[in-house]
Amino acid sequence: MDVILPCLDEAAALPCVLRALPPGFRAIVVDNGSTDGSPEVAAELGATVLTEPHRGYGAAVHTGLEAAATDVVCFLDADGSLDPAQLPRLAEPVRAGEAELAAGRRRPTARGVWPWHARAGNVLLSALLRGRGLGVHDIAPMRAVRRDALLELGVADRGFGYPLELLVRAADAGWRVREFEVAYGPRADGTVSKVSGSLRGTARAARDMARVWRA
Repeated sequence: MDVILPCLDEAAALPCVLRALPPGFRAIVVDNGSTDGSPEVAAELGATVLTEPHRGYGAAVHTGLEAAATDVVCFLDADGSLDPAQLPRLAEPVRAGEAELAAGRRRPTARGVWPWHARAGNVLLSALLRGRGLGVHDIAPMRAVRRDALLELGVADRGFGYPLELLVRAADAGWRVREFEVAYGPRADGTVSKVSGSLRGTARAARDMARVWRA
């Protein structure tokens, strides 16, 4: 099963993440402009490495999705904050035809991992999605989904709004969605997420997601 990992300067984390992939899960690392040798590290560890020159989370994951070859694909951050060992638990209900999408609901393993400014926005957006009939509590970066179904959704955002647009479109399409709790820790280098862990990163994500919601 293909696992798409969008990547920007994650050379320190990639060895731990890629070596932790369960048997039968194949890494597709989509480099999004790294300057720290991430593509070379990923290639040395046996991953398929793609380059997406257009900066943006959505751009990277869509490039990986188009290149994937398995019926079910998974998405995972490359920073080591999420445990790849959880992927089979998400992939199984999708593979078995019990859901079109399975998503991780993050549970922080330490204080400060998921700051209040990032969590507050996540709580609000999740509540809005539940109002549309989608029973989720997190706009999570760990997912398993049917590849063809996701391509047919036509998710257009190529920035940080991609995960929200995916869920909005899934709700409108009447998808069956399963949610599983997953441990959420610091990045492999001990720091917090470059997106949700900083005010600047959260602001960028909020801007993109607000654009998606208005649309």
